[in-house]
Amino acid sequence: MKMNIKYIYVIIFFFNIFNTMSQAIEKPYHHVTDEKGNIISFRNPEGSPKIGDFSFKWSFKVFNEEKKKINTDVPPGHVINKKEVFENLKKYKNNDYVAWIGHATFLIKLGNTTIITDPVFEKNMGPLIFGPKRYVDPAINLSEIPEINLFLLTHNHYDHLSTRTIQRFPYKKAKILAPLKLAKYFTRNGFSDVNEMDWYDEIKVNDLKITMVPAVHWSKRSLWDTNKTLWGSFLIEYKNKKIFFACDTGYGNIYEELGKKYGPIDLTFINIGAYNFYPMSSRKDKSIYHANPEEALNIGRDLKSKKILGMHWGTVVLSLEPIFDPPKRFKNASNQYGYRIDDAIIFKIGEIRDLDSIIN
Repeated sequence: MKMNIKYIYVIIFFFNIFNTMSQAIEKPYHHVTDEKGNIISFRNPEGSPKIGDFSFKWSFKVFNEEKKKINTDVPPGHVINKKEVFENLKKYKNNDYVAWIGHATFLIKLGNTTIITDPVFEKNMGPLIFGPKRYVDPAINLSEIPEINLFLLTHNHYDHLSTRTIQRFPYKKAKILAPLKLAKYFTRNGFSDVNEMDWYDEIKVNDLKITMVPAVHWSKRSLWDTNKTLWGSFLIEYKNKKIFFACDTGYGNIYEELGKKYGPIDLTFINIGAYNFYPMSSRKDKSIYHANPEEALNIGRDLKSKKILGMHWGTVVLSLEPIFDPPKRFKNASNQYGYRIDDAIIFKIGEIRDLDSIIN
């Protein structure tokens, strides 16, 4: 009997060791957990740049003083007339298309599925009446958008997640795909088909396969919630096409890995603005969490993307580069990264193009 008890203790001891080791092996690197294995925060892919890689000291005073120097006059041609936008929505309603509403908000129609990305329709991008104000309105109003079947959210920053847009969203039956810990913004506002995703999770939506993949970014909406919710990009596979919709991201070695795993990509949407915080940052035109135009092209090359579409510019001042520098640099540097100038695509706000005309 004593011998049997000893065996039981030995078995329990080794079981506990094995269980602890299994949990350690299974826990993804980007999950930061407490001693019980509960997720308490998230971090970027292993090997990504870190905030300590160069000095940065935020100052509202300095930022606002420098911001006053930025010319926000909008040149002719940057925005499509609203009447033309409606005409083109009607013209392309039976086609696969891409429409830029502004910033990171797009309508992407693929077959019977109409997608909206990171919709923000308010004048200011912040809590209540605070936050940076748009110098260009959305191409159409929230109440004017076509029926949406799929809502893609990349992360929780105010210029991507608007609680006021979510509250007023006219299509509450739309399927929601959002990173971990962000479902609450939808479930408490009348949405029922809400799906949280971790990196590399896959989900089928009609004839689409959608995978959430890593990005080099962060999350925060208050003083107390830094990196408490996940961020991520979306890979959309549709028929024989692959479309990559990037979360705000800096450059990192993860993109070469993603290119090997999922490439070639037909079309990549990627941020090309909000990268210059000098003199608060020690490095001009460089941000860990927002690629500059050249880094965006480099990400596209790493992803083996045939075409790359610049977004996250031309709508609101979030940083200190001249507001129309991003598209100029994006186009001018395209050849250095293996792209023809026409393959580095810039839309006008309100522009709508047939998907095949973009990809082919």
